Amino acid sequence: MGTTYSQTDENSYLALGDSYTIGEQVDLKQSWPHQLSDYLNQQGFNLKSPKIIAVTGWRTDELLNAIESENIKANSYDMISLLIGVNNQYQNKPIAQYESEFEILLQKAIEFSKHDAQSVFVVGIPDYSESPYAKNKELTGISEKLTKYNAIAEKICKQYDVPFYGIQDMSKPLHKSDKMLAEDDLHPSALQYEKWIETFQDEVKSQLKKAF
Repeated sequence: MGTTYSQTDENSYLALGDSYTIGEQVDLKQSWPHQLSDYLNQQGFNLKSPKIIAVTGWRTDELLNAIESENIKANSYDMISLLIGVNNQYQNKPIAQYESEFEILLQKAIEFSKHDAQSVFVVGIPDYSESPYAKNKELTGISEKLTKYNAIAEKICKQYDVPFYGIQDMSKPLHKSDKMLAEDDLHPSALQYEKWIETFQDEVKSQLKKAF
């Protein structure tokens, strides 16, 4: 067990996103925000259960609308994550719309943070191009489009000094494996989410040590 932080108060975590954040077709406790929280709590960070604002199918504009309806106050959360954009890509929305709205979402995440950008991070969009769903639907050009989306997100993150944890390359081959997928042959299984957080959990831990 690592050093315990904020022993008298639980630290709060807000996870913003879409189906990947809510954990479509897996138990909520097996979604990646919950798995990450479990890991961080094992390290002594005393996080509350994540507050998740995410619905399957949401684009950036729909997430923005949902956030507005929540009336979240500034400086409300100790840690905030953002993962959004796959539905913008899937629905062929203008990439300029994603760029504009993603930046607004990141600004809001920083505003909601008690520690400014220090405890905010972005997870890149995973690559579902090798999934049976994509193959059966004969979807093409997925990887190339997602590369552009992730490049935009990473660029904006750098402008705001927010860590960007890219998972596109590592997630692409995982979508070929049945055990890495939920029953719909598209969304990740709990095991794939575990593989995701293994790639950035220690970086988030380092972030929080500096922020808290």
